[in-house]
Amino acid sequence: MLFPKSEYIERLKCLKSIMAARDVEVVIIDESEMLHYFTGFAISENLYRAAIIPMEGTPIMVVRRLDEQPFLRAAWFDQRRVFEDVDDPVRMVAEVIIDNGSSSAGLDMNSYCMPAKRFQHLKALLSDVELIDFSDVFRTMRLIKSPKEIEVMQVAARIADESMQRTIAAAVLGSSSRDAAAVASAAFIQLGADFGRSGPITVGRGWNFMHGKLSDEALTHGDILHLELVPKVHGYCARLMRPAVMGEPSVELLENAATLIKLQDAQISAMIPGAIARDVDAILREGAVKVGLRDDYVNNTGYTLGYYFEQAPRTSDFTRVFTQDAEWELQSGMTFHMYTSSTAGIAFSETVLITEEGPKRLTQTERKLFQCGEGA
Repeated sequence: MLFPKSEYIERLKCLKSIMAARDVEVVIIDESEMLHYFTGFAISENLYRAAIIPMEGTPIMVVRRLDEQPFLRAAWFDQRRVFEDVDDPVRMVAEVIIDNGSSSAGLDMNSYCMPAKRFQHLKALLSDVELIDFSDVFRTMRLIKSPKEIEVMQVAARIADESMQRTIAAAVLGSSSRDAAAVASAAFIQLGADFGRSGPITVGRGWNFMHGKLSDEALTHGDILHLELVPKVHGYCARLMRPAVMGEPSVELLENAATLIKLQDAQISAMIPGAIARDVDAILREGAVKVGLRDDYVNNTGYTLGYYFEQAPRTSDFTRVFTQDAEWELQSGMTFHMYTSSTAGIAFSETVLITEEGPKRLTQTERKLFQCGEGA
């Protein structure tokens, strides 16, 4: 169990207060991130599995027999219904709800574990139960990180920082982005990350290069190695982007980087409790276009950061995003990946925590345009 039982109980109290306000007797939790948040246990969805949380009493996990022992080791409770591979787990979920005597059940109708055909199957099994959409509840509950969650993210951030230094130092003329990824992946494992998936590493060209693929192409003078490192510790992620140029950077590129950093520094400084997201976003979005770093700015400038299950389809959490029309308010305890790029092929990002005293960068790598091989 990653956190004390008391932390999970507190999360349940918050959920049950919402259930009471909406007159919902039981909820179904099935996305891996939500399972982890409420139970301490997460598993991939080779076969459907879910936690059923009633207003009264302890949650019940519907879990594959093959995964029963991992559940018992990770979760804070042991109540469960176990199915075998030939069984219908959706039917078992329905049976738990019916046995509870519930007339209403909340579920995330936007869950990646609840496609249309499965929903119709569940609905047919629960013909006398009102199904209520809770898609606006589960993800927002995870926005404010607890002190213990932040501690884990700080560990991930330190791994990102050290791995970034090692990867830049190892980048030499003739090496490739694949070679850089190998260094980063090895560093992750050595430093205590969950696994070795490095994150996007590619050559920076234009502004929208950030999700480029690995290549065996040799780096030559003038190439910009784009590094986004995304280590996870117990599933909690820190993210960090830096550019490293092969050879001596041009004055123009140095000036471009300095301007981009200055704009993002101003944006991060504005990330205080009570700030409105669109106002924070505008500092970078409008500033980058005004000074010519971008012709336009069509992507967001930051998004929610926290726990990510490795096999989940969403690799980023857009529960909260910084855009020009974002009306939401920043709160202490929120964590974000703030990122930016310019048409020169460079990008910078930080893992940022909002505190009562203001923003705090959890990632601490020097904010500058690096040279490949620097620090070797």
